[in-house]
Amino acid sequence: MSSLLSGLREQPVDVTAVVSVSDDGGSSGRLRKDFDMAPPGDIRNCLLALSSQEPLWARLLDYRFEESELTGHSVGNLLITALTRLNGDFDSAIREMNRLLRVRGKVLPAIGEKLTLIATHPDGTKSTGEEQIVRSGKAIVKVESRPRVLEPADDVAQAIEDADVLVFGPGSLFTSVIPPLLIEGIRKRVVESNALKIYVANVMTQPGETDHMGLADHLDSLERHADKPIIDHVLVHDGTFTEEMQATYSARGCEPVVYRGDLGGRGVRVTTSDFLDHESAIARHRPDLTGRLIGELAMTRTGFIL
Repeated sequence: MSSLLSGLREQPVDVTAVVSVSDDGGSSGRLRKDFDMAPPGDIRNCLLALSSQEPLWARLLDYRFEESELTGHSVGNLLITALTRLNGDFDSAIREMNRLLRVRGKVLPAIGEKLTLIATHPDGTKSTGEEQIVRSGKAIVKVESRPRVLEPADDVAQAIEDADVLVFGPGSLFTSVIPPLLIEGIRKRVVESNALKIYVANVMTQPGETDHMGLADHLDSLERHADKPIIDHVLVHDGTFTEEMQATYSARGCEPVVYRGDLGGRGVRVTTSDFLDHESAIARHRPDLTGRLIGELAMTRTGFIL
């Protein structure tokens, strides 16, 4: 998501990022447990992606300690935690971070409290928490959240209602992309929205979460949690990889997510391109291309001409 946002930052569009708060691993998981708060890591990455502050801020807030009790914690995660304690709640802390980092647009948590995900597997068993879901190595039929939340914050609801374009992904399908739809007020507004709805497919499958899932499987899972077909347009990588990257990811059990004509008859427009960021050692999207295409779709949707 942060890669996409850094690309959208350069486009003439007003962006609101609604970020999942279900992470329970790493630095975020430790802070979530120790301070009984929503996890800050994913939101920190998105704030930095849209920040208008000088680059030193990004380097500072991304800095991770390698010693003492702070090992693994980033400065940004600790700053959000401190602001949460000062302000009394996570919601207002994130809104304050938007101001401090001069974010172009808004970065908002789906809700201001931590969520716990529960995945149901085909054999009827369940896994609780992101880390356990991935460790189970089992296919996922559906995910639920606890506590059950009916309505998001007012500014999240308003952003969805006002949107000309709604973008889902890229990111971990069951633990990042789908979770905001588990909040009934978000799901309902997404379904009722007349906005253009775009799904940005992941470049690779994710071990323990989307093993052996093709593009249609990803889209089916997303729309199953929305309770109806919602996606109008899909952006998907064309399968171009270096031999080295292909070998590295194959060794991890990952497979390319590519379009093989498997969305026929769904009334979904598909755009394929070389979305891979070839300057990165990891398989992620090119911010410039992805952001530009979505920006152009937004301009077309609203009747503006670039």
